[in-house]
Amino acid sequence: MEGPGPAGYVPPQAAPPLPPPPPTRRESGSSLPLATLVLLILAAGIATAAVSAAVVTLARKPGPTAGSTGTAAASSQAGVSQSAMPLTSIYKQDAPGVVTISTEARRLGRPGQGIGSGVVVDNNGDIVTNAHVIANAQQIQVTFTDGTSAPATVVTNDTADDLAVVKVSVAASKLHPIPLGNSDAVLVGDSVAAIGSPFDLPGTLTEGIVSGLHRNNPGAGISAHDLIQTDASINPGNSGGPLLNTLGQVIGINESIAGPISGNVGVGFAVPIKQVLKLLPNLGGAPNQ
Repeated sequence: MEGPGPAGYVPPQAAPPLPPPPPTRRESGSSLPLATLVLLILAAGIATAAVSAAVVTLARKPGPTAGSTGTAAASSQAGVSQSAMPLTSIYKQDAPGVVTISTEARRLGRPGQGIGSGVVVDNNGDIVTNAHVIANAQQIQVTFTDGTSAPATVVTNDTADDLAVVKVSVAASKLHPIPLGNSDAVLVGDSVAAIGSPFDLPGTLTEGIVSGLHRNNPGAGISAHDLIQTDASINPGNSGGPLLNTLGQVIGINESIAGPISGNVGVGFAVPIKQVLKLLPNLGGAPNQ
């Protein structure tokens, strides 16, 4: 038997086994505290909602709209409010552009006088009215809202559409062209206003709605067709004046009334402004833009 080894010698022994690694969270089955999980879920929900709201906001944001490309004969509506104007604003803007037209003519061999209205359409002195207002006239006088008058001459006369253009030579400061609208966009039920000189009462404003479209009024002895019907009061002397939309733009030239009695009965007619636009390019100047 062997004796003990050298003093202090310890025979080698097997290394003790390493302790097992600590269990992972999954292995341990442990989890985050409930409150922490709730906070994380809420934060994630808020972030998602914020992103969704941003997407909805971008989706609803309107893009640029296409502008109208109007021609020289059509109103570009520049400088005209695109929201409905109160009647007081329409009157203030447009009444200075409505004139009274007085005529001296011989009818049935006798001298006679007539009263109508007209619309200043450009800065060249061109004024639109009805053909029947100046029919057989030997003299035509235009009176402005400030009370001053000037003689007028006939430039063009379209009896088929009952339209005419007369011209005055006055200072530009007396001319207040009214912007022209789009009669093709008119709908039954649209609010309208009329300005004219009924019964020789200049600057009279009436209001109503468009009560019909594409009308004829042969009973008035007028051959014009495709008329705008309105219940705005149209009386003798209103002929040749403007029918205006809520932007203060001319959509028609008031022409006649219809009814079994003399005077307004709530059915008036206006020639669509698109018929006027056919005449204006021949005048050598564009209408008010």
